[in-house]
Amino acid sequence: MARKAFLVGINDYAPVGPGGPDLHGCVDDVRDMAGTLNALRIVPAVPGSMRICTDACATRANILAGIRWLVTGAKKGDTIIFYYSGHGSQIADVSGDEIDQKDETICPHDYATAGMITDDVLRTAFAGVAAGVNLDVILDTCHSGTGTREMAAMAAAPPEKQVTYRFIEPPLDYGYFLDADSTIPLKGILKPARGEKEIVIVPGLNHVLWAACRDNEFAGEGNIGGVIRGYFTYCFCRVIRRAGVGITRRQVDGLVAADLRRMGVSQHPQLEGTIASIGERIFT
Repeated sequence: MARKAFLVGINDYAPVGPGGPDLHGCVDDVRDMAGTLNALRIVPAVPGSMRICTDACATRANILAGIRWLVTGAKKGDTIIFYYSGHGSQIADVSGDEIDQKDETICPHDYATAGMITDDVLRTAFAGVAAGVNLDVILDTCHSGTGTREMAAMAAAPPEKQVTYRFIEPPLDYGYFLDADSTIPLKGILKPARGEKEIVIVPGLNHVLWAACRDNEFAGEGNIGGVIRGYFTYCFCRVIRRAGVGITRRQVDGLVAADLRRMGVSQHPQLEGTIASIGERIFT
């Protein structure tokens, strides 16, 4: 049975070097995820099984090509993993398939010229995966339209306590409609509002989604032991390294949420899948 992973982390957004809406912890997130998958023998760290795409390499075209590589030829019993650490956003849903009239997006290095990658595009890319393939999608990114106001409030904090939120304002041609249409609710479809459960059962879903936060929250990065890291990825990797591969997805979700609370991080991770997949051992 094949085991493959495609890992994307973007600190440096276009233009190359200083000047873009850069982050600082995403490449180290990828390094931690790759090391964890390899150490636990989930996916071996060899080019035929694991591909890593960071910074200027992580263009829209290259991310979509990497996803095609990941899913092509996957068959029942195989384990495939897509991991993304970087900026996220929301844009107005133009296809009419979202209850909340918003599409969640991830932001490639060249998003400003090539465009963001919407959840519709990801859904289509994963739709053809054969039944019985174990597909985990892990997104350490923000899906909130109010991230810039929160970042301004954090700017006065001491450097070791500053938080950067992984959110990019949508381009005006899409974002304007979110602001102008007061009928568009703030609640999303992928992640429930505050007070609801962090596990969402989706009958028939052919993959498992691990989200760093709910759609009305921020996914942050900050100083952890002297290194800037994404809070969710740090906790996720620490939990599965500590517990091993015998732990279920439901248990991982609960332990990661507990670790984030102990760190004083306000984001709530969310797990989405079928009843069966959520109860299974992780990456199986």
